[in-house]
Amino acid sequence: MKVLAIASAKGGVGKTTVAANLASAMSHAGQPVLVADLDPQNALRLHFGLDPEGIDGMSRATLAGAPWRASCERSDRGVAVMSYGVLNEDDRALFEEHLAAHPDWLQAHLASLGMVRHAIVLLDTPPGPSVYLRQALAAADMALLVNLPDAASYASLPMMEGLIDSYTTHNPRFGGHMHLINQGDATRRLSADVAQVMRGQFGDRYVGLVHRDQVVAEALAYDQSVFDYAIDSQAAADLTEIARTVLTRLAAGAPAP
Repeated sequence: MKVLAIASAKGGVGKTTVAANLASAMSHAGQPVLVADLDPQNALRLHFGLDPEGIDGMSRATLAGAPWRASCERSDRGVAVMSYGVLNEDDRALFEEHLAAHPDWLQAHLASLGMVRHAIVLLDTPPGPSVYLRQALAAADMALLVNLPDAASYASLPMMEGLIDSYTTHNPRFGGHMHLINQGDATRRLSADVAQVMRGQFGDRYVGLVHRDQVVAEALAYDQSVFDYAIDSQAAADLTEIARTVLTRLAAGAPAP
């Protein structure tokens, strides 16, 4: 089992959309995949056509002392989905206190699922520093940072790379991080220029760019991945290539230096 933490410095970059569609791309290629939602917004499930009124998930299972397996759902296309769940504010505070007190919480629960050896686990995390990101990076083999081609994302890069260094100090399996640029638009000069600068700075840690494509928003509106909604789209082609690159680097154990 290989674990990939998907992170971003700020909200609004399409991180959850990327996580869901990367999981779908990998599953479409025949890869066993579990995607887990570590974000209290509990929005990941919406990309897979799961019941929007569902309240179960890892947070409620943890507080109830119940096994995770009962809360794991499977999409129509075969992606295993572990939702965050729905909590009130008092219970969320208790849950986060539990995570802070048990740094191996996520590793232990993932191990309890008994996944096949070659499975991939994708972890969607809230933007910026959090107890959830700390848990994800403590369990991860690698991390994928999602960036927009804009000045704010570029300025936040040192902070996120510092968080990764800090949160993986005691994780001997961690093989480094990769970068993805989301919503690239070659018709906008600033977007294209910033993307070019980012690619130059990322070097071999860069795994690809997802072009701005209206079908991404349309797919979500229909509770589908881009592979279900428009498999011949530019976004689907981009995500397929990125998934292939990420899987190769996970298998190798580390990104290129």
